[in-house]
Amino acid sequence: MIKRVILIVLDSVGIGELPDAAQYGDIGSNTVKNIYKNIDGFALPNLEKLGLLNIEGLKEIKKADEFDATVGRCNEKSNGKDTTTGHWEISGIVLDKPFPTYPNGFPDEIIKEFESKVGRKTIGNYPASGTEIIKILGKEHIETGKLIVYTSADSVFQIAAHEDIVPLDELYKICETARQLLKEEHGVGRVIARPFIGTDGNFARTKNRKDFSLEPPKDTMLDYLKKNNKEVYAIGKIEDIFVNRGITQSNHTTNNNDGIEATISTIKKDFEGLIFTNLVDFDMIYGHRNDKEGYAEALKYFDNKLPEIINALNKDDILIITADHGCDPTTDSTDHSREYIPLIIYGDKIKDNNNIGTLDTFACIGKTILDFFNIENNLEGYSIKGNISDIY
Repeated sequence: MIKRVILIVLDSVGIGELPDAAQYGDIGSNTVKNIYKNIDGFALPNLEKLGLLNIEGLKEIKKADEFDATVGRCNEKSNGKDTTTGHWEISGIVLDKPFPTYPNGFPDEIIKEFESKVGRKTIGNYPASGTEIIKILGKEHIETGKLIVYTSADSVFQIAAHEDIVPLDELYKICETARQLLKEEHGVGRVIARPFIGTDGNFARTKNRKDFSLEPPKDTMLDYLKKNNKEVYAIGKIEDIFVNRGITQSNHTTNNNDGIEATISTIKKDFEGLIFTNLVDFDMIYGHRNDKEGYAEALKYFDNKLPEIINALNKDDILIITADHGCDPTTDSTDHSREYIPLIIYGDKIKDNNNIGTLDTFACIGKTILDFFNIENNLEGYSIKGNISDIY
C-alpha cells in the first residue's frame, strides 16, 4: 500500500516543444536540453541517475544504461501554457478553452471599472517584464500613487505597487477586487500582486508576491484526496493556484530553497496523503529574465538537494518530479514556452529502468496518484499504474 506521494513541480522546467508549439511561437524551445547545450560542463547527476536524460527528446545528451526510476514525458492537452492551466491539468482538469490574453492591454471599460472600484488610477496597461516596467513607471507611481497594471503573453492581470505607497494589505485587497471583476469573458487565469521596494533606479521586487487564481470549475485531485480523509500539504504557490480548495495544510514558501526545505521537513512528518510542492524560482527569477546561467545554477541546487529528499522517503512513499510548462531562457522570448513536461516516478515499490514514453495529457499524473490511494474519481486522463509493474 502507498501511504504518501510527494509531487514536486519544477516550475517551467520543460523538455521540448510540443507538436503545436508553432501556434504559440515556441518552435525550438527545449528548456532543459538548451541549458545542457549552452552551459559548459552542465550536469544534473542525481536527476540523471533517476533517468532524466532517458526521456524522449533528451536521450541524445547523455543517455544512461541504467537508471533508478520510471520516466516519461507528458503532452499538454489543454489549450495554453500558463501556470494555472498546467497545474489544473496535472490535477485532472483539461481546459478546452484557453484563458484570455491581452497583447494590447486590457479594454478601457475594464480599467475604468477597476479604477472606480479600488479608488486609484492606473498607469501602464500593456505587456511587459515585471522588472522593466517598475524601472519605467516606478517613479511616476511613487509620485502619483497610481497603480502599475500590466500583463504578459500569459493570462495575467498584474498589479505592481511600492510597499511604502500601497501597503501590502491594501494591495492584496485591490487584487481581490480585480479578481472579482475579471470573470467569464475576461476571466484571466491569475491576478498577481507584484509589490516592490527601493528608489528610482534601484527598484526591486519583494518576496510578497501573491497570486489570485480562478477557482477550479470542478473537483481536482486535491478535492478527492481531502474528501477521502487524506492530508494535502501545499508548499509554495499551490494554495494560490487552487484557491485553497482541497488543501488541509499549507506553507506559502516564496523561493526554491525554502520550498525544498519545507518539503523535506514535511516528508519527515507522519501522515497519509500528498505533499504538493511548487518550486517557482526557475520560472519567476530566471526563465522570464532569460538568465540561463541562473536557471542552470537553480537546477543544480535542486539536484544537489535531491539525495536529501530521497533519503527522507519511507518505503511506502512515492516521489514524482514534473513541471507545468516551459520557459526556455536561451530563446528570444521571455514568456512561457509550450513544451512537454518530464515525468519521473521514484520509490522502493516503483520499477527502475522503466521508460513509459509519451503520455497524451498531464492529467495522467493526478489520475495515477488517486489510483495509488485506490480513490474512485471522475478526473480526466487515465491511470498509468498498470504501465508500471511491481508497484505493490
